Amino acid sequence: MKQPPLSATSEGGGGGGGEGEGDSVSSSREQHNGLSRINPTTNKSHVEGDGNATVESSREGLPAGRRQSEIIRLTADLHLNNFKNINNSDGSGLSRRWSISSPDFCVGGGTNVAWEYRRPPLTNRRSLSPERSSLGLIETNRISPSQLANSLLQQTADLHLNDVKKSNHSDGGVQSSRRSSLLSVRRATMPEHIHNEKNLGEVMDSNAMRYLPKILRNIYAQRQSRRPSLLGQALLASIDLRLRLHHPKNLPSYQDIRGSILILDLSGFTALGERLRLELGPREGAAEFASRVNETLSTMVQQVTEHWGDVLMFAGDALICLFEEKDCRGTILDDDGNVLSAEQKTRKCVRDCCLSVLGKFAAEKGGITVHGGASHGNIRCFFLGTPSVTPGSCAFLVSGHPLKQSGKLLNKAGRGEVYIDDESAPLTEQMGMVYIKKCQKPPCELISVELDAVMPRDKALLTDQELPIASIGGFEVNAQAMAYLGTLAARRCDQDSQNAMSMLMNELRPVAIVFVGLHEFDDIDPRDSSLLELMNEAFKTLSRITHACNGAVRDMLFDDKGCVFISVFGAHSHEVNPCFDATVCAMRMESALKDLLTRFSLGVSYGECFCGEVGPPIRSDYVVMGPEVNLAARLMGKAPNRSTLVSKRIFTHSQNFIHFQKSEEIQVKGTDVIFHAYIPLTRIERLNSLEIADLQQPFVLMPSRQHAVDSLMQAKERAMSGIPTTAFVTGGPFLGKSRLINEIAEKAASDGFMILKSFRTSLDSFTSFFPLRQIVSGAVIMCVSKGSGNDAGNEISAVNYLVDQNIFNKTDRVNIGSIVPTVADAQLLGLLSGLNPEARTRSIVDSLMKILKLLQPLLIILEGDGGIDHSSWNLLAELMQRASSECPQVMLIVSSRDSPTTTSAASTLKKNAIQVKLTPFEKFETEKYLRVLLGVKNESITIEQQLLDVVHDRSNGCPLFIECVVRWALEKNVIEYVGGSKKMRMLDETSDDVRTAIPRELSNILLAPFNKLPPPLWDALKIASCIGYSFDADLYSTLNQRVDFMPKIRELSTTYDCFKQIGSHFRWKQQAVYEAVKSLLMVNQRQKIHRMIVRAFEQSMINHEEFGDIKGGDFCRLLGRHYALGEDWAGASEQYTRAGDRAMAMFNFNEASKMYEEAIDLRAKMSDQISLRYRLIPTINLGTCLREVARYKEAEALLTRCLNEAQGDLSDGTLDEELYVRALTALAALYQAQSKYDAARRLFERAVPIARNIQESRSSLWLAGNIAGYAETLRKLGDLPQAERHHREALEIRMRAVEEKSCTELELSVSYTQLGCTLAGMRQYEEACEQHRHALELRYRYLDFSHVLVSESLNYYAESLCALGRGKEGISLALHAVEIRKLVFGISHPAYAHALSILASCYQAVGRFFDACDCLEKCLEICEVAFHNNHANVIPNLMNYGNVLVSTGDLEKARMVYQRAIAIHQLNFKEGQQARQLEKCIAEVKILTENIDEMKSSLQNLMNDMPDNAALNRLEVADVESKGTPVVVFTDIGRDVDDELALVLLSALKKKRILNPIAVITTLSPQRERAHLARGSMDAMGMPDVPVGIGSRGGVAEGVELDIYEAAYARSSSCIFESGADLVCHALDSVPSKSAILLCIASLTDVAALIRDHEDLFTAKVKEVVVMGGVIWTESGESLMPDSAYNNICDMSSARFVYKRCQELGVPTATLSRWAAYDCPMPPQLLDEFALTEHMVATNIRAVSKLGIDQLWNKVNLHTSDPRREKIPPRCDVNWFFQTFMKKGETSNERSSSVWLLVEKLNMYDPLAVLLCVPAYRATHFNWQTKVVSGVSHIVVGTSECDTGINARLSLYTEYASLFYYAFLESLHKKHEAMM
Repeated sequence: MKQPPLSATSEGGGGGGGEGEGDSVSSSREQHNGLSRINPTTNKSHVEGDGNATVESSREGLPAGRRQSEIIRLTADLHLNNFKNINNSDGSGLSRRWSISSPDFCVGGGTNVAWEYRRPPLTNRRSLSPERSSLGLIETNRISPSQLANSLLQQTADLHLNDVKKSNHSDGGVQSSRRSSLLSVRRATMPEHIHNEKNLGEVMDSNAMRYLPKILRNIYAQRQSRRPSLLGQALLASIDLRLRLHHPKNLPSYQDIRGSILILDLSGFTALGERLRLELGPREGAAEFASRVNETLSTMVQQVTEHWGDVLMFAGDALICLFEEKDCRGTILDDDGNVLSAEQKTRKCVRDCCLSVLGKFAAEKGGITVHGGASHGNIRCFFLGTPSVTPGSCAFLVSGHPLKQSGKLLNKAGRGEVYIDDESAPLTEQMGMVYIKKCQKPPCELISVELDAVMPRDKALLTDQELPIASIGGFEVNAQAMAYLGTLAARRCDQDSQNAMSMLMNELRPVAIVFVGLHEFDDIDPRDSSLLELMNEAFKTLSRITHACNGAVRDMLFDDKGCVFISVFGAHSHEVNPCFDATVCAMRMESALKDLLTRFSLGVSYGECFCGEVGPPIRSDYVVMGPEVNLAARLMGKAPNRSTLVSKRIFTHSQNFIHFQKSEEIQVKGTDVIFHAYIPLTRIERLNSLEIADLQQPFVLMPSRQHAVDSLMQAKERAMSGIPTTAFVTGGPFLGKSRLINEIAEKAASDGFMILKSFRTSLDSFTSFFPLRQIVSGAVIMCVSKGSGNDAGNEISAVNYLVDQNIFNKTDRVNIGSIVPTVADAQLLGLLSGLNPEARTRSIVDSLMKILKLLQPLLIILEGDGGIDHSSWNLLAELMQRASSECPQVMLIVSSRDSPTTTSAASTLKKNAIQVKLTPFEKFETEKYLRVLLGVKNESITIEQQLLDVVHDRSNGCPLFIECVVRWALEKNVIEYVGGSKKMRMLDETSDDVRTAIPRELSNILLAPFNKLPPPLWDALKIASCIGYSFDADLYSTLNQRVDFMPKIRELSTTYDCFKQIGSHFRWKQQAVYEAVKSLLMVNQRQKIHRMIVRAFEQSMINHEEFGDIKGGDFCRLLGRHYALGEDWAGASEQYTRAGDRAMAMFNFNEASKMYEEAIDLRAKMSDQISLRYRLIPTINLGTCLREVARYKEAEALLTRCLNEAQGDLSDGTLDEELYVRALTALAALYQAQSKYDAARRLFERAVPIARNIQESRSSLWLAGNIAGYAETLRKLGDLPQAERHHREALEIRMRAVEEKSCTELELSVSYTQLGCTLAGMRQYEEACEQHRHALELRYRYLDFSHVLVSESLNYYAESLCALGRGKEGISLALHAVEIRKLVFGISHPAYAHALSILASCYQAVGRFFDACDCLEKCLEICEVAFHNNHANVIPNLMNYGNVLVSTGDLEKARMVYQRAIAIHQLNFKEGQQARQLEKCIAEVKILTENIDEMKSSLQNLMNDMPDNAALNRLEVADVESKGTPVVVFTDIGRDVDDELALVLLSALKKKRILNPIAVITTLSPQRERAHLARGSMDAMGMPDVPVGIGSRGGVAEGVELDIYEAAYARSSSCIFESGADLVCHALDSVPSKSAILLCIASLTDVAALIRDHEDLFTAKVKEVVVMGGVIWTESGESLMPDSAYNNICDMSSARFVYKRCQELGVPTATLSRWAAYDCPMPPQLLDEFALTEHMVATNIRAVSKLGIDQLWNKVNLHTSDPRREKIPPRCDVNWFFQTFMKKGETSNERSSSVWLLVEKLNMYDPLAVLLCVPAYRATHFNWQTKVVSGVSHIVVGTSECDTGINARLSLYTEYASLFYYAFLESLHKKHEAMM
């Protein structure tokens, strides 16, 4: 390298050219801070001084983008030479002055500019300060060379950056050539201490570099001093100086560059998040979602980086990328061999990047798509903020035409498209896939450095061209770049805040987002320095406000909405209120911006968003993305200028603290909903605000609370580990029970617990299940929100959703409605009839478990000061007992003031519970709490004893009262700090005794904030205190007319924070305030208020009927309370009686009992004489309720007393006959329930004649009910003729009532049923069957299928059919009755046992004795527990059991059973009663005793052969003419529903005597479970006589069991044949030659075994083999062979064998292929219609079909090599799914968790194969191709997509749909026209 001529002259003393010289600069020269610009007419500059040295360098002009680099380079080399000369000076301490001559810096008009370094005027060198030196003379013997270097670095940087700005933006011409060498530098060695790491500045942590774009890293690059270099120290120091001069020093600043902006946006993340939430649950779903997001964005970042791009920012789920135009990518040729320019190379990189991204997304098929836009041109880079190393203090933005154009192209692009500005057509995913296949790998070979390496943007800053960059030794990023990190990203990488790391994990969490549109800067011109400074000030102001409000600065950027500033709240902390903080921040921003700008707007939204780090290690960021982010941006766009709009959620969460104004209706992009937003106005100023900011102080752990906290935390841990735990928290009022529980709840919530909480008062103990209302309501809503990801809104919508999703059935709705009345269905309330309390509790818990187990881990909290009703205690006890096996991760906390009084059923619950009792604070704890409240943290400051004593005395150690006392004292300024003594003491200037300063009555303190309330509001407070701690606004809205009550309550709630509103309910915020207000009222005042409330209701003419069934009972109960407290006993009694009547009508007998008890007590208080009727009616009703809840002794005592009082008037002739009859029949019904039939008959005999006399109308339902009750008693006693006569009379009365339209036809079903049972007892089975059929038809018509009355009719009708020898028809009815009663009553109820006994009778009738035994054993087991010992109801079941045992051959056991029946009969009946029953038992015992020895041996031999051999021997010879064609079915039922539908179709054809199934063989592992399903399905469809056998594994390997769906009717059975092969042989033996059809709708393994082992039998008996599968022609075309159909590939070798041997043996085959099924699909709506029949098989098929289609969808989405696909052929992929199940040609990118709603067609393969077995259907609906082999025709239906083999699709569909309906309706004996 050449060195320029260098001369230096040193002068020993003062310098010439003093101050005068400095002032006499020529007019052509401008002095600027030590540099002078020389007249452009010369190319040299000479500065005179003490000595001079001149360096000349002439260059040609450079491009504009290089000027700054050249200036920095020249200046750095200049100073390094200067350092060298100083270091080698002769000790004179004088520096050299340099003159730089450069012709290359052009200012305008092509002229040259030179720069001159000029020493400022000097008067005293030794006293020259650094500020005045300005690169002047410095005494080197006092300043080290390294200090001098740093001083020169700083001053030169400040000097040149300002002038470079002017040079950069000149409008003159630029010369295009450059010299080969810029400046020669002497390579002298520099002392080591001048060049050290400290001089280079602090270094940015490498972990944080990934959060910055590459352009920023490179701008702030500095040399990595720790790595070795090949250069000398002097040159390295020069390079260090050049790099530092290149860093932006003074902000704001900007640079112009050229390049391309690419915006890539993703679609489908919202749907993906919802699907994952449903599939995996919230926690696992969020984790998987985070992984998918990270994976997707990482792929995009990788592609951008590999194609020389730079990810500037992650804008939600979009990337904004920069491809800078640089001529540093080597030589690239186009297709014609031409060398590409820098711009062309940049555009090519952008295009290749887009194609690569599109191709990868298309290949992955993950449901996520990308679209984008790219544009090229001049780009402006802005640097804003304050230079520092503090994250968030600076911002880097890009703007310009390319950014705007890219946004427009992005909006233009569709899914899977990217538009580039110089191309008219978009790039597509197909083009991307072609590009990837062509390239095979990305063009990484163009990149000469590591992808994440730091490299200065301008390599000319580093060294001369002759030296390679590698010789420098590497680069790192200066710490000042940290200022551009976002605050969230900075916390993420902060190694010193590990606790904060847990707050920044990838998760879905609720956050608030603020968007600020700075519209004034949308088209900013950076040359306008004032506007640039304004933008910088706006950034700093908004950042400062964000941080002050607990927020984080997310971004400031230019996008399609202009200049936008984004803040996030709640993403980095769980402790703040994000909605409130965000709103306050927006208000402060709005206020600040009004002083700065004229155009801006703000939008604020709140909701669940994905928060987390995304991207690969090379470039990542902490992002916040989700619909709420988009909503905030759109609200910003809709907001008026200089205003703010917030979402409804923000308003909801902040309305208690901020005043809002509702905006005009708006509509935003992305939704069709028109809604109101809200405008924040001002903060709500709290009245009497105190120094204690929060009314509810944070929980402070005191020693007396330590045990309580430890106990509850241990309980929580036990629940988390799967041990259900109960805790009772007790303690007096205001001791902090709620605060303690809330603390535990918060910790539990942080551990993943779902929290369900309710509050009760003493008034609520009257209402059954009231404490559980809010719990259950919250549970159903939470379950829906968790499952669907959507807000259910209310409990009604939630329950409807759960029913629609088959999580709940109708019985569950009734059970939930027992607790939450709003969801009750009045039409289904009859389901509660007949349920005793225990069965009802079990049934409700059954329903609750369905949702509670989905919410685990779960914390249930029951708070309040009132007791808990008995029903709730029983339910809680049952719930926690069952939780161990069904919902183990549950914790129950019950709080109360005193130890709760539980029921006997809940005694175990209380015994095993953890007991936590809170006591008042000790004095030292009061002191500790005082220190917390007063903010005393310094331990040296003490609390004066007098202050402590008075606070502890007034508060009684209650935390709440301590707060109140301190709050009051601070407000009155009676607490002060004495600095000298370091004490907090009490001060009172008005009294000598400071203890009197604080009122002794705490109510005065509690109510002090309300002293200034206007009188009307005080009145409202008093009324509210009389109403209670909580109240329903709907029920008390009538007070609005009189005192404007509810508007005042709302004002007190919003303005004074007195009440908390939840729905229509209001509750006092503080119970202490409620108690204080109530204590102000005298007794007479309270009475007046209650009477005023009563008058308001009376005058409004509102009654309980207007509130309907839901709140009517509450209305009557509450109004009765107001009557009672107003001492109007008559009105109170009347209202409580009405409340009891409504509760009884709702079958809520426990609540009704309490209401009647209240009414009875109140009537006893009445001083006036009341009538006997008025007094006894509630008592009789109470007795009836007690009977219903099995409290027989109490009921008998009450009803006996009522009867005695009612008949006491006989003597004076004033008998109230109707009251007398009511008393008689109520007691008779009680006796009947206790099986005291004689006593009941005597009472009815007295009541019925009187009832006939007093009832004039012959259509009275009341009379019919009494007569029918009498008839039932007679029937139970065995007096059947008299029972028949009375039942016919009751039936005639009811029929007349129907004719007169005084009742519905449904009333007739009661008489039909009772008469039918009576006739059956008289063995008049035909008429009995007819009566039960009438009853069943009426109940089908008017009642829900799951109604208990429907199950009653199903039972009796099945029993009648069985008695008529038609037991086969009765089995389906009995099975449905069993299932209904199992759901309604549970499996331990006698009603369920009765249904089992009838099912047993039906099984016995068809010869399935062992199945009958199983049912009867379960029945007897239930009865032994449900009834008292030796109850008469057990006798019929014992007789049936004995009869069945005889049939099985177990004669000794049968005799024992009959003997026990005799003993029970003798204990329960007198001589002559039920004589026929006794005679039969005695006769059976006698017969068994006589023959037992003789029959024992022969029956033992029979036992050895049963069940298989005996059953096989029972197979009758098939009658082809009368029963239809024999069919043997091979099925893999349970895989999908078409096998079961084939059996349904087969049952219809069997009933029509077209086909006769003689055996059903289940194959495909697990074949035994499939046999259980087939047995149950065929029983339910009326084919209990068709045998089922267990076949082979169907080609499935040992140890592998495939899926099988569940069904409630699937059951093991002794009549299932263990050897399906033997069953087939016996079945074929029973048919004539060549008459049987083998129907193969499964694997052909079993058919192959039949042919191999019994070829002769096969050829002799089988006339045709019908196969659901597929065939192809062999290559020779002479025979058929199986194709890749599923049934074939299960066991391909067997399939080939079967087809081969059939063709060789001459047995015809008929093959139905999938093409036929595809051409005649079944719409899903048909399955919905089948389910309307309520048949158990139909409803299960519909549910399984939905589940099956979803599972198939999941499997076809798996890779073909994935074993989870099981044996699905590779051709069955996603496209196949859409073509198969959607409309023809339809495709979709949807990837939702359930595709059921999108499905248009279901392919029912196997039912078509069944129809193919019938010649008439074959000829009508199918066409086929025939292959003749050896003279035998083999047909194939459906050989291709074009030849499907279907003649008329609609005709075939109509045919099989009608057959399905026929099968379902016939098996239930329903009328067909009702469903068709």
